[in-house]
Amino acid sequence: MSALNPEQPPTGPTISRTTAEQVPDKVSLDGLETRWDAAWSAQGTYAFDRTRTREQVYSIDTPPPTVSGSLHVGHVFSYTHTDVVARFQRMRGLEVFYPMGWDDNGLPTERRVQNYFGVRCDPSLPYVEGYTPPFEGADGKSVRAADQQPISRRNFVELCVRLTAEDEQQFEALWRHLGLSVDWSHHYQTIGRDAQTVAQTAFVRNLARGEAYTAEAPGLWDVTFQTAVAQAELEARDYPGAFHKVAFHRPDGSPVYIETTRPELLPAVVALIAHPDDERYQHLFGTTVTSPLFGVEIPVLAHTMAEPEKGAGIAMCCTFGDLTDVQWWRELQLPTRSVLTRDGRLARETPDWITSAEGTAVFVQLAGKTTFSARTIVVDALRDAGDLDGEPVATQRKANFYEKGDKPLEIVTSRQWYIRNGGRDAELRDTLLARGDELSFHPDFMAVRYQNWVGGLNGDWLVSRQRFFGVPIPVWYPLDADGEPRYDAPITPPEQALPIDPSADVPAGYTPDQRGVPGGFMGDPDIMDTWATSSLTPQIAGGWLADPDLFARVFPMNLRPQGQDIIRTWLFSTVVRSHLEHGSLPWSDAAISGWILDPDRKKMSKSKGNVVTPMGLLDEHGSDAVRYWAASARLGTDAAFEIGQMKIGRRLAIKVLNASKFVLAFGAPDERAALLDAGLVTVPLDRAMLAGLADVVDRATAALEQYDHTRALELTETFFWTFCDDYLELVKDRAYAGGAVESDVSADTASARAALGIALDTLLRLFAPVLPFATEEVWSWWREGSVHRTPWPTSDPLRAAAGDADPGVVTAAGSALAALRKVKSEAKVSMRTEIAAVTLLVPAALRVGVEVALDDVRAAGRVTGTLTIETAEVESVVARDTELLPAEPKPANLHI
Repeated sequence: MSALNPEQPPTGPTISRTTAEQVPDKVSLDGLETRWDAAWSAQGTYAFDRTRTREQVYSIDTPPPTVSGSLHVGHVFSYTHTDVVARFQRMRGLEVFYPMGWDDNGLPTERRVQNYFGVRCDPSLPYVEGYTPPFEGADGKSVRAADQQPISRRNFVELCVRLTAEDEQQFEALWRHLGLSVDWSHHYQTIGRDAQTVAQTAFVRNLARGEAYTAEAPGLWDVTFQTAVAQAELEARDYPGAFHKVAFHRPDGSPVYIETTRPELLPAVVALIAHPDDERYQHLFGTTVTSPLFGVEIPVLAHTMAEPEKGAGIAMCCTFGDLTDVQWWRELQLPTRSVLTRDGRLARETPDWITSAEGTAVFVQLAGKTTFSARTIVVDALRDAGDLDGEPVATQRKANFYEKGDKPLEIVTSRQWYIRNGGRDAELRDTLLARGDELSFHPDFMAVRYQNWVGGLNGDWLVSRQRFFGVPIPVWYPLDADGEPRYDAPITPPEQALPIDPSADVPAGYTPDQRGVPGGFMGDPDIMDTWATSSLTPQIAGGWLADPDLFARVFPMNLRPQGQDIIRTWLFSTVVRSHLEHGSLPWSDAAISGWILDPDRKKMSKSKGNVVTPMGLLDEHGSDAVRYWAASARLGTDAAFEIGQMKIGRRLAIKVLNASKFVLAFGAPDERAALLDAGLVTVPLDRAMLAGLADVVDRATAALEQYDHTRALELTETFFWTFCDDYLELVKDRAYAGGAVESDVSADTASARAALGIALDTLLRLFAPVLPFATEEVWSWWREGSVHRTPWPTSDPLRAAAGDADPGVVTAAGSALAALRKVKSEAKVSMRTEIAAVTLLVPAALRVGVEVALDDVRAAGRVTGTLTIETAEVESVVARDTELLPAEPKPANLHI
């Protein structure tokens, strides 16, 4: 089958221009994004109508992208999926609430500000009015920490706000260029005043209900960023290390060997632990041993978490080397002997549990050292003391990293804030698991990730961070007579006073001069984890506190679209906050996108440095083309970054323009209503085409209702190319009818033109969610309003026009035309060459279809003589005994 050139409309005789002036002489995708974005903004095409009731609204909890540099092609991928849903639901008659947010607080923004301006925050410094940073962009290079200029917290936050505002403008420009149908009057920042009010109000209520609490406890700590890290932010990575076989000593001096990769933590050891069923150590349980070098007496205990097959089968428990140590410490009620400090170095003072002269002498060498340096000192000392059996054996160990960090996390004891999430409460865990069962995941297999995460929680949600740019923890503490804070009696502000900054604001009953003095108060110095704010995006975007009327119309929301890797963080934490505050799910459905993979099949991410920035792609290929590539991947499925797929998308968009121009060439402007008159469709081939289109409408609609945009696109695109390659070629001679105006055409010509118009009208609406610019452009050539505010097509009018026609007629006729064209192609003659005689061998299943459309097959194949049909056992139609007439001279102009 010869496909029509997408750069050209279907061929036919030269006709006079009878189309409306809006139809251009030459179609192009260039500039459509800018023109239509401006038009949509001016006309309020995507503005949310807040007079609609909740039942008439489809609301989307749009992911707020992190404003810390630039968007990458992975964002374009997943946000296109959401936009397809929004456009489909809008055309289905629902009022779509589709806001945009910017996640601009937290660590990523701080890092960007540090590098961009060459500064670092020092809360002890005073505020400088009119401060000018040393760099503006740092010449594209990161500034070393040692060279960053220290500034006050207030100056630092001002720079964060300034830079994020610039980034947000760039992000919005890209989203508009991509064609996101967002209502830009509904947007927010996670650091904005409304977001702070929502986050602090929710926190104060969590605290009042006993769902939030503060505790001094061991927790994961990033020594680079100097902040606590939550379980959900962990990444397990391979990290080089070595096993050291070390001797502890029984009272009789006999050795008990353990194997460890962390010998520098020997001064923090509190027990040796083996499995209770391990026969090798039964005689040791209940006894004590002393640690090498430091001579501290510790017990030998049993615990089922010990692994008999790992190393020596007996392990030292330190406070704290890893999360297993924390579990042993908690369950066996062991003492706390911490030697690691927040800066990742060993304590500067010798711990009071090390009492021997030898142990004190060793620790003096360790004091203030990094873990790496301390390890070298300890290993050398063990070797000299004869307590190191053999040499260290290199290994790759799994270590926990903060997802944005470069060094393994340590476990440090500190005071932090937590929100209960079922990690230590079986009843709450079961309730949150049940919430997951209520939620419809798309694809449904993503539900197991939620279930596995909730079922595997081992602690509550740590929500405080030791950073500077974020939503402050809205709490003060009274100071006792010695100036020590009373953490058990936090002071909270009234809700009407929120948002507040406890480092600047003063609690009721106190005066500013009482800050930091005995008998006075102190503000909590920490901020909330970024997820503690982002977990409230439905409340922030929906106006929970600021606009209760809006909130009642959009909450609970319909859809949460997001990536698969943050089910454990964003999705789960949002479920937690909604359950605690509202007693419900925050949305009914969750659409989970897959990842974009680079040519090496690795996930694209900023941290890996393998991302592609999208604006160049949008400019080169066109936004519709890039959207086509994104929409070609199903939810939950990883997709390769493929320029080739974008080229296919561009070809499709151009084809839509050209095929539309061909269809709109029929009828004077005042007669174009006939193009949508189903009563004029009388020819069986035309009816068959509409019957096939009706099937596509039903199946594509069902797919979109199940959030399967890829299937809907496949169905529409497949039909469209068959429509262009087969149907248009079959009916173009009948449709042209010598270029006659509508009032002079035959019933058969009127049938072709009406079928073409109805098909175009339907196909534009089917393609509109994926190709918004091309479809809107064509719509403007002949229809009022926007295609994106036009009702989604239904099959009933198509079936009424099609009657009992068989869609297979188009397939059969197309196969016959392909056979005739193949003859001409093999003879290397023009497709306009006439055929004087031909016999078509037709499969039995196709014969009726070929006969029904025989007149159009003759015209399209230019068969002017005898055409004989024979039923044969062939897979598709075959032409034989063909007699070609001499080709006529090529007309001067064959194109519209």
